[in-house]
Amino acid sequence: MWRPFFEPYHLIIVQDGDPSKTIKVPDGFDYELYNRNDINKILGPKASCISFKDSACRCFGYMVSKKKYIFTIDDDCFVAKDPSGKEINALAQHIKNLLCPSTPNFFNTLYDPFREGADFVRGYPFSLREGVPTAVSHGLWMNIPDYDAPTQLVKPRERNTRYVDAVLTIPKGTLFPMCGMNLAFDRDLIGAAMYFGLMGDGQPIGRYDDMWAGWCIKVICDHLGLGVKTGLPYIWHSKASNPFVNLKKEYHGIFWQEEIIPFFQAATLSKDCTTVQKCYVELSKQVKEKLGKIDPYFVKLADAMVTWTEAWDELNPKN
Repeated sequence: MWRPFFEPYHLIIVQDGDPSKTIKVPDGFDYELYNRNDINKILGPKASCISFKDSACRCFGYMVSKKKYIFTIDDDCFVAKDPSGKEINALAQHIKNLLCPSTPNFFNTLYDPFREGADFVRGYPFSLREGVPTAVSHGLWMNIPDYDAPTQLVKPRERNTRYVDAVLTIPKGTLFPMCGMNLAFDRDLIGAAMYFGLMGDGQPIGRYDDMWAGWCIKVICDHLGLGVKTGLPYIWHSKASNPFVNLKKEYHGIFWQEEIIPFFQAATLSKDCTTVQKCYVELSKQVKEKLGKIDPYFVKLADAMVTWTEAWDELNPKN
């Protein structure tokens, strides 16, 4: 289904789990495939910052990519159709979102003012109409919604059938739950902070990889004057993961997020933080100092954030 949309582009496949298994990639794709052995070989001791047996491993692909725009997708996501029955080119819509400015400083009630058939409404300040560069485009899902385990257990048959034809800028100072299932970003603008944390094998938490990245990037985007959009495009999410397995993974996170979110809501970065890397390292210090009190895991996570930044800079030296 994805062939007509993905064939023109370069693919990076991050293989999770057993590296001795061979993934057969169909002919006709321009791709790189990395397994755990490759990650260990390329990063050496710094490979400790890349999660194992969790979707967080995908962020290794962000690090080794050389492209400006990244689209990341789960392995159970298929091409969705719009209400007219036409297949949605998710990648094209993401690029459109990233190429248009965001408006985080003042909300436009007609949604995205840069879209055809829309504009800034009466009362919108002219001084803010240029908007800011868009760093992240967060897409949505038809069929299986991205629910946590308790919600899955309460609503096992719920499906998303609503196609909302809209793109919104998430306002400055507002956090959001970022799902990595259908996500695109400008690697030059925010890639160095798109770290999906320490999750899965050997860690006390899972399924918070994209959430963690979302909270971090939003604080940094707000600080650096960048925008985050959510809405179109939709993909078709084909299968719900096991809610009991999910509950085991999410158990700590469900409690911890009640303290993590106020931490990110209150987080501020100093004026010296003029690059994504500087912002990210400063944020890691605050994570260690403030969230370390919740659980020693956050001290380990803060160290991994620094390791990630060092590994990013090693693989992406500045010209």
